[in-house]
Amino acid sequence: MRKYVIAGNWKMHNGPVAAKELASAIAKKNNGKTTTEVVICVPFVDLFAAEEAIRGTTVKLGAQNVHWEEKGAFTGEISVSMLQECGVEYVIIGHSERRQYFGETDGTVAKRVAAALKGGLKVILCVGETLEEREAGKTIAVLVRQTKAALNGLAGDTMKNVIIAYEPVWAIGTGKTADDKQADEGCGVIRDAVKDMFGASVAQDMTIQYGGSMKPANAKALLAMPNIDGGLIGGAALNCDDFTAIVDAVK
Repeated sequence: MRKYVIAGNWKMHNGPVAAKELASAIAKKNNGKTTTEVVICVPFVDLFAAEEAIRGTTVKLGAQNVHWEEKGAFTGEISVSMLQECGVEYVIIGHSERRQYFGETDGTVAKRVAAALKGGLKVILCVGETLEEREAGKTIAVLVRQTKAALNGLAGDTMKNVIIAYEPVWAIGTGKTADDKQADEGCGVIRDAVKDMFGASVAQDMTIQYGGSMKPANAKALLAMPNIDGGLIGGAALNCDDFTAIVDAVK
């Protein structure tokens, strides 16, 4: 049975004071929920404040990126062990904003994924097509390429620590949302790619999230689709009531 995971990606919002307040509120409303794993992925400077706020609850802590090397002259980067010392359990890798603005490639995504899994972190791997790619009929090819590139060379038993988030780039931060069928089809393409690499059992058990502007108004319908096992939430994750409403939409 697949695990439902609702993860909030705070992106570049909230300093430590605001982070502690929001994390505390989320933990208070979502502690002890058993049908869904709740994760908050916060900026690096907020990790200690957020960890303190959720300590002793069932809410999990995530980061928004990680480097593939253990240490070294990589100014501005963060290693797996650094994240673990902060209490991090999950890490987002390959978000479209990292690909678009900071030069992330299929190759660097794969290196980050491998390092995170080797070090014991759980990975939320992001894949998704641009509007131009969708209009050109390349959605399936892009999703298969990104998924297989990121997971190439990994062992099947490590997939239990991988979540894949389908994030159509054209629906991130734009207010546009793939309709239920489009979102489910995208997640299905990803599941088929995993099946091709690791077999039917691994693919069936993998949690695949939808991450394109999910909010309280559309969460219930999206989460009812057969291939959607949660959400990677952007804007709605910055409001405790909205985020909690999405968590509660899982049935």
